[in-house]
Amino acid sequence: MTTFKTNVLRKIAALAVASGLLFAAGCGEAPTAANSSSAPASGGSSSSSASTDLNVSDYDAIINAGAVADSATVEANAWAKSVKEAGVLKVGGTKTSQLFSLQSTTDNKVRGFDAGLSQLLARYILGDAKTELTVVDSSTRESVLQNGTVNSVFATYTINDKRKEKISFAGPYYVSQQAILVAKNNTDITGVDSLNGKKVAVQGGSTGPQIVAGVAPQATVQEFQTDAEATQALRQGRVDAYVVDQTLQLGTLVKSPNDFKIVGEPFGNKDPYGIGLPKDSDAAAFVNDWLKKIEADGTWAKLWKVTIGDRTGVTTVPTPPEIEQ
Repeated sequence: MTTFKTNVLRKIAALAVASGLLFAAGCGEAPTAANSSSAPASGGSSSSSASTDLNVSDYDAIINAGAVADSATVEANAWAKSVKEAGVLKVGGTKTSQLFSLQSTTDNKVRGFDAGLSQLLARYILGDAKTELTVVDSSTRESVLQNGTVNSVFATYTINDKRKEKISFAGPYYVSQQAILVAKNNTDITGVDSLNGKKVAVQGGSTGPQIVAGVAPQATVQEFQTDAEATQALRQGRVDAYVVDQTLQLGTLVKSPNDFKIVGEPFGNKDPYGIGLPKDSDAAAFVNDWLKKIEADGTWAKLWKVTIGDRTGVTTVPTPPEIEQ
């Protein structure tokens, strides 16, 4: 196949995916910009020119332009000093989250909003965006911090009091709510009121079981370890719906717009995403100071735009949530 023909086909495919997302949004099947967790505070507007592909060159340019801390700032913090001495930031994360942390099949590098934040933090401490990724799921995020396998976790990680008993958090750096994903041809489930009596997938170790029990006590909850496993169960008809953070559902729609749709409105408490850090360390103070810097200098907004906004058609950059002190 010629290069010209390949490029034409790729453009047609990208336009088809983007059109599918926008059509679903117009029918109330996918989150509109105003309801999207990508813009929880300020809303937004959709753009028909959105491309589902990550602009790798723009992404890499943002990481390479990230701020670097002076030596005194790093030396004054025991956690940051230990990272610098190791020469790498050890990160617990994923490789399969479409918008937040996805490994490229072209160069094997992991990119996305969470991945980018971890790489920017590594650059801030080391002067080089060098990270070492350990794949985690919702049941192992605390243990890898407790046993020292990693010294940070970037994994759409909701801050809550139970987790704070085991680890510390920096942030929040992002806010999401829950959304319901169903098969594209499903007409039985239209929102939370339709979940009773249905088989509903959630992620084990997440807040999903409690959330579903609260809105649909007669639903049968089935737990899966990863987003990919839950989505596959839905694809195969082993469950009727899948409830998880809307940000993950947006990623699934970008990846498989012809297979799934989001129904109803986002619901539940707003989930504040935090950066997991070792308990009883001085890490949170250091990372929070860094978060404030990248929010103030526009780096946070640039990263959000290239990893999420440009790919989902949301054109208004959200205001970052207030960082806990």
